[in-house]
Amino acid sequence: MASSSHGGASGRIKNLAATFGSDIQPFILDIRTTVGVMKNIAVQLEKDNLTDKVKEMEDAVVELVELSEHSVHFSSAVQAFGNRYQPGEQSTDFHKVFEDEILQYKANRNSDVQKHPLVRQFKEAVWKVHHEGQPMPGEEEEDIVMTSTQSNILNFKCPLSGKPITELQEPVRSMQCRHIYEKQVIMQYIQSKNNCTRCPIPGCPKVLDANVLVQDPSLAVDIDEMRKMNNKETNVEDFTMLDED
Repeated sequence: MASSSHGGASGRIKNLAATFGSDIQPFILDIRTTVGVMKNIAVQLEKDNLTDKVKEMEDAVVELVELSEHSVHFSSAVQAFGNRYQPGEQSTDFHKVFEDEILQYKANRNSDVQKHPLVRQFKEAVWKVHHEGQPMPGEEEEDIVMTSTQSNILNFKCPLSGKPITELQEPVRSMQCRHIYEKQVIMQYIQSKNNCTRCPIPGCPKVLDANVLVQDPSLAVDIDEMRKMNNKETNVEDFTMLDED
C-alpha cells in the first residue's frame, strides 16, 4: 500500500510541475510583448534626443528580462524535480532541491542579462536611430543581429526525427545543453543507450539525462515566434512570385 501511495504522490507532483510550466507561459509572452512596446517607445525617445528617458527604459527592460529568466529557471527546476522525484522514508527538503536544480540550470545558461537577446534587440533598435549601418560599441563588423527566437533555439531540427522544431508534437529542451528534441524519440534513444548517452547533436559534449528534458515556459513561446516568422517569410515569397507573374 505504501508503494502505491508513493507512486501516486510522484505522479501527482510530476503533473503539477508540468502544469506549473504551462501556466507561466502567458507571463513570459506578456513580458516579451511589453519589452517590444518599450523598445518602440525608446526609439521615439531617442529620435527626440531624450537620452535620460531612454536609459530609464533600458534599465526597466533589464529588470523585466531578469524577472522572465528567473521564472524560466524556477519553472524548469520544478519540472526537473517532478521528473525525478520519488518519495522516501525521509522528508524531502524541497527548498534545497529547488536551489540545486536552479543552480544547475543557470550553469548552462548565459547569466549576463545584458547579452540576453531581448536586451540586445532593445539596444540595437536605439543605436540604429543615429548610427544606422554601424556596429554597436564593443561589437565587430561581422556580428550578426539575431532575433530572440534564433538565439534561444540552438537547433532548428530534432537530430533524431529530422523534423523541424516547429513541427514537433511534444518538444522538450535539455537543461544541460539547451538543445531541443521530440520527447518520445529522445526518450527512446536514451533508453536504447542504457540511460547514459551524449546529446545526439554533432559536437555537443553534454551527457543527456532524461530527468532534465523539460518544456520550459519559454520553449513554446520561442517555437510559436519561429512559426510566425516562417509564415511571414513564406507569405513574402508567395507575394513576390505573384508579382513576377
